[in-house]
Amino acid sequence: MAEQKEGPSLAAARELRYNSRSAVYGDLAYDLDREVRERALRHAGEAPRHQTAVEAVPKAKPRVRSLSKAQVRQRQKVSVLSVLGVGAAIGLAVMVLMGYIQLTIISDEVVSLQNQLEELQTENVTLTAQHEQMFDLATVKEVAEAAGMSKPSSSQIYYIDLSEGDSAVVYQQEESNLLSRLLTSLNHGIYAVVEYFE
Repeated sequence: MAEQKEGPSLAAARELRYNSRSAVYGDLAYDLDREVRERALRHAGEAPRHQTAVEAVPKAKPRVRSLSKAQVRQRQKVSVLSVLGVGAAIGLAVMVLMGYIQLTIISDEVVSLQNQLEELQTENVTLTAQHEQMFDLATVKEVAEAAGMSKPSSSQIYYIDLSEGDSAVVYQQEESNLLSRLLTSLNHGIYAVVEYFE
């Protein structure tokens, strides 16, 4: 009799329940969706139950700001350490900027000094070549002969005999009086002034 009450949907559900390929038996992995499907098949022919309505929690209404009143913000305190930190950061940035400026100036000076060094080295090579030309013996001999110079003859050569001992006579100068020394120093001073202005 019980089988007559069952409708075609329950029989299909039971057949699906036992003949389903997704059913897992033995020590294989457990099918997690099986319980949900069985519950859905059990209650397939029943009318849906009415759930009790959950009391709605009243939502807080958002505050509406009034435009007529001016909103005043509280004055925030500025920390002394934050002011000092900002000042130190600005100071460091200025120092780094000044360092870059000085580095650029020094780099320009180095480049100009290197150019001057190259010019001076070129000039040194030229002057060294001229100097060696001036002290070339052949050139000196030609210039000397053109000026009328010649080698000394034997009559122009004198020899000094230094085999005997040397002697020297030293004369002691008499000390001058104060008046003569003043006149001598005055004479030297006037001579120096005249030489300076000439």
